[in-house]
Amino acid sequence: MKDNILTKNDNISYKCGYVCLIARPNVGKSTLLNHITGQKIAITTSTAQTTRKQIKGIYTDEAAQIIFVDTPGVHKPINNLGEYLGEQSKSAVDDVDIILFLVDITTPSGKGDLWIVQNYLKDAKKPIIIVGNKADLIKDKIKEEANICTYKTLFDKNLPFIKVSAKTGKNTNKLLEAIKENLPTGIKLYPDDVITDQNMRMIASEVIREKIILNTKDEIPHSVAVLIDDYKTENNIDKIKATIFVSADSQKGIVIGKNGSMLKKIGTDARIELEEIIEGKVFLELFVKVKKNWQKDKTALKMLGYSDV
Repeated sequence: MKDNILTKNDNISYKCGYVCLIARPNVGKSTLLNHITGQKIAITTSTAQTTRKQIKGIYTDEAAQIIFVDTPGVHKPINNLGEYLGEQSKSAVDDVDIILFLVDITTPSGKGDLWIVQNYLKDAKKPIIIVGNKADLIKDKIKEEANICTYKTLFDKNLPFIKVSAKTGKNTNKLLEAIKENLPTGIKLYPDDVITDQNMRMIASEVIREKIILNTKDEIPHSVAVLIDDYKTENNIDKIKATIFVSADSQKGIVIGKNGSMLKKIGTDARIELEEIIEGKVFLELFVKVKKNWQKDKTALKMLGYSDV
């Protein structure tokens, strides 16, 4: 995982390292990452398993550089895509310096949290910080403390617990300080102005997928993938061609919409956000194809980038 991008730093007390964010689906990992980096790095929706790949967000200040690794929400896999998502999370846990176990303190721990601890964290040989997210949504302090206790008792040792709100930023500075205390000493791996490892093809694909999920709600999010067919810059315009893959004919109709209205809305929303990111003009062409049961098809998964082989 360690990137071969080094810059000299004469401060021998400087801290630098990798931090993994792991949680069950829809707890707020990507929202937290976006807040800490100060820019949208990972797409966020209310739909579980929005994140499908490891995404690095890089936070740099005068004392430390923290490379956050956002992982897919962890759950028991039900198909080849699920197995890939699980492997992405497992490899991140194995390779980082610190693990942040993000939990939702508005509810007590559940089977999903226990499954993560038993399968990913129980034997981890590195510092673990439990991060209680959504602190802005719970007002009953007695209930809050009871919920926190259920997460602490998942472990057979006393671990630090920090309450935060990824949405408002509450206590994120406290979290950063706790991370710095546990980071190894080292030189910067990225220049100060780099905040993610994603290239524009990856960003464009994720932005388009986010707009599909937001516009179609619960109808097709787990059945959609986006492939960037072509990305080039001509006459100061970023020209992007992308194919949206769905797993059934009925889903194709949903994505296109009546007289193409839904596809137009998705394209417009994606184009506007991409233009804000690049601070320039974007021409976006979208196509929709059916690839039946692509989540179970290893060849399709490889084509769509959900494979390490």
